[in-house]
Amino acid sequence: MDLGTVIGIVLIMALLLGAMVMGVGVGAYIDIPSVLIVIGGSIGALMVSFKPSQMKQFTKIFMKAIKPGEEDVGELIKKLVEFATKARKDGILALEGDVNNEENEFLKKGLSMAIDGSEPDTIRDLLEIEMEQTSTRHKIHGSIFNQWAGLAGAMGMIGTLIGLVAMLLNMADPSAIGPSMAVALLTTMYGAMIGNIFGTPIYNILSIRNDEETVVKQIIVEGIMSIQSGDAPRALEAKLLAYLAPADRVSQFD
Repeated sequence: MDLGTVIGIVLIMALLLGAMVMGVGVGAYIDIPSVLIVIGGSIGALMVSFKPSQMKQFTKIFMKAIKPGEEDVGELIKKLVEFATKARKDGILALEGDVNNEENEFLKKGLSMAIDGSEPDTIRDLLEIEMEQTSTRHKIHGSIFNQWAGLAGAMGMIGTLIGLVAMLLNMADPSAIGPSMAVALLTTMYGAMIGNIFGTPIYNILSIRNDEETVVKQIIVEGIMSIQSGDAPRALEAKLLAYLAPADRVSQFD
């Protein structure tokens, strides 16, 4: 679980609730019509903006932000170097048993093609197509939250305008102006909260996750190409470590 994301969301909610309690109390900030306008209206607009099959992934995508399936890049590079050492010593067919036990489907597919004798260009093209399509799907899923941030803010403004119209129609009663204005502003507050607590932050972390996954797959592609071409394990490791930050480059040959 990504503690940073979880702690961040919990911290924001705790601080906001604490500020409300210390002010006029939480009850003053609860208004059902405003909730219906902002949450119901923004989700309805999302349903118009995206396919039903994409909207079905909403909860699953949110959970990916909280609990990502992260790959240990250092261990992955170590594994690829071990595969290269074994293939260089005993031939690439010696990796068949390792491939059958491999859990990473992307790596398994690429190595299987290499063992079967597929052309390097064919392997690279197929893996890069899969990598690109996966990244595109992830970007679309992330854009749901980015769109939600904008739509929630827009629905908040619409709700505020609805409230202001109701307030202006009751200008003859001065005592109703204050409460009506407060209710009108709540929809803007709800929209801003959704956009800045869930929408934009979740979109940002999903974008980072997508970039990290793309780098992992690039490492796998380069590793498979080097294994198939018979590159020296040390040269392969140096190439793959170049994808990491200097502080994370730890060679197993040192």
